[in-house]
Amino acid sequence: MASGAKYDAIGRTYTRTRIPDPRIAARITAKLGDARTVLNVGAGTGSYEPVDRAVVAVEPSATMLAQRPRGAAPAARAVAEALPFATATFDAAMATLTLHHWNDLEQGVAEMRRVATRQVVLFFEPSCSDDFWLYADYFPESGEVPSERAPGARRLAALFDVRSIESVPVPADCTDGFGAAYWNRPEAYLDPDVQAGISSFAQLDDATRTENTERLRCDLASGAWDTRYGYLRTLAEYDGGYRLLVAGS
Repeated sequence: MASGAKYDAIGRTYTRTRIPDPRIAARITAKLGDARTVLNVGAGTGSYEPVDRAVVAVEPSATMLAQRPRGAAPAARAVAEALPFATATFDAAMATLTLHHWNDLEQGVAEMRRVATRQVVLFFEPSCSDDFWLYADYFPESGEVPSERAPGARRLAALFDVRSIESVPVPADCTDGFGAAYWNRPEAYLDPDVQAGISSFAQLDDATRTENTERLRCDLASGAWDTRYGYLRTLAEYDGGYRLLVAGS
């Protein structure tokens, strides 16, 4: 369980900053349609699991499973590539910001399609990385972390029976501290807890992370960041490259 071992190490403070955003949650729930039974693959601490239907979670990391809140859906410790369920057990299978951590994407997708007739996937389009100031100007090494080389829409379209792929803009006050959540609140990226909740940050070596953080800190203090990107503080939402895929029937 390679991805499980990874999150056993880097996911210990995950729930401090990774609080599901209700607007993103509503988008995901709507795409689940009339599915009454849902499997959450790579479920982590349970973010975005709908509360109005029967849900089962699958997650390889014991650390992440231990942080699931009281009353959360039942969860099995397993990997996406070997889901411990019979064919067509669920109406829908969901996966949120997890595909890039799977050891075998093709096998994991095949398993999602095997156990559920519909698949709903929130993913990051890697072609957008170069346009985001955080990665372009301050943390370019994040894109070189092996697990962060996310599969994009083109590759996923070859694996899923895709019905739609839509952009999911990040609200200005997004509560879920994923990679681009603080696009207009750059000061947040100086927070060690925020960095620990973003896998691309958490996997950088300490020297690189410290050096790049200090460069951002200096640019914020001098006003250099606001000179280049201050206009972002006035926007209500931002296309950070997050996409919502619906596949199957």
